[in-house]
Amino acid sequence: MRITAIETLYLSCGITVHAGPVRWTWVRIHTDAGLTGLGETYPNPEVETAVIHSALAPVLLGQDPLAIDRLWREMFLAVSYSGWAGAEMRAISAVDLALWDLAGKAAGMPVYQLLGGASREWIPTYNTCYDHLDFLTEPVRLARDLASQGINAMKIWPFDGIARETRGQFLTKDQLRRGVEPLRRIREELGDRMDVALEFHGYWNLPCAIEIARAVEPYAPLWLEEMLPQDNLAAYRELAEATRLPLCLSERLMTRWGFRELLDNRAARIVMPDLCWCGGISEGRKIASAAETYYLPVAPHNCGGPVLHAATGHLAANVPNLYLMESVRRHYAEEYLGLTAAPWLAEDGRFPLPGGPGLGVELAEGIEARPGAMVRRTP
Repeated sequence: MRITAIETLYLSCGITVHAGPVRWTWVRIHTDAGLTGLGETYPNPEVETAVIHSALAPVLLGQDPLAIDRLWREMFLAVSYSGWAGAEMRAISAVDLALWDLAGKAAGMPVYQLLGGASREWIPTYNTCYDHLDFLTEPVRLARDLASQGINAMKIWPFDGIARETRGQFLTKDQLRRGVEPLRRIREELGDRMDVALEFHGYWNLPCAIEIARAVEPYAPLWLEEMLPQDNLAAYRELAEATRLPLCLSERLMTRWGFRELLDNRAARIVMPDLCWCGGISEGRKIASAAETYYLPVAPHNCGGPVLHAATGHLAANVPNLYLMESVRRHYAEEYLGLTAAPWLAEDGRFPLPGGPGLGVELAEGIEARPGAMVRRTP
């Protein structure tokens, strides 16, 4: 079996997250055996697509798609000289997901079986609250609604608006109180029945992060995620020493080398790779294995599209040191509908093992003909 063509597709899907409208880059790898593999990355299709066709396609065409480790290394070498921790690695991640999907289809097995089989019967999840209910104005109603579906952990980012007011450089007492308020209300109304993780999107400086961490400690959040930018991991070590709360990071670190310093300095208590950014399933499983040697769990970041959702499920099914898998119920229960042939849904607050063969997800028929769709194929 040989790779005969690389195809990319993107279109605007009308889905918005904290950073604005989202567009996914989907990749199809075609072979002379008639099998195709599907991958995905985000959020900048124009640059990711350019890397895929200009730098990665020449490495892939004519090659055996089942030689995943060798192809990953060849793609990495093709982009590493000019720097790789951006669009280049997001492009490699998309291709890597497609190669694993293709390998599973060739074997007639779900990807998690190729990785070594399932380590659990169900996948525990938490909900990231891009929701119809606003966690700033209706936090208790939102928490109760999630609990009614069996979801007992949620993630909110109540300090983001405040960071935009001050550029993350200082905090007034009133701003601190406003940021803590949604967490306080959930904790006082639901007690320990709902875990609440706090996300900060890297907006804060170190003194403010320490002040926030100390202010929220009485309400026992599940973790503090990305309080600082990810560029200075020594600063994260200082933050870890200043709080009793666990730090979770970072979706924006790429490859096992990007996570090495984080693991060595012991700043994180939960490790969070994103399979669409870190280097795909190939790197995600290596990062999880490296974390396991430090006795640290992983909680994969999963705020992308339907292919990332499926791929994350396969990794979460396999890795022994899974903590929780992120999911967004508005995405998988509503906004993915019409993009893929069949949704993968949570049941009573957890996910069943994902199906196959491969990743078990295919784009909806005719999606490339939709208005605004951009399709490119090499050769």
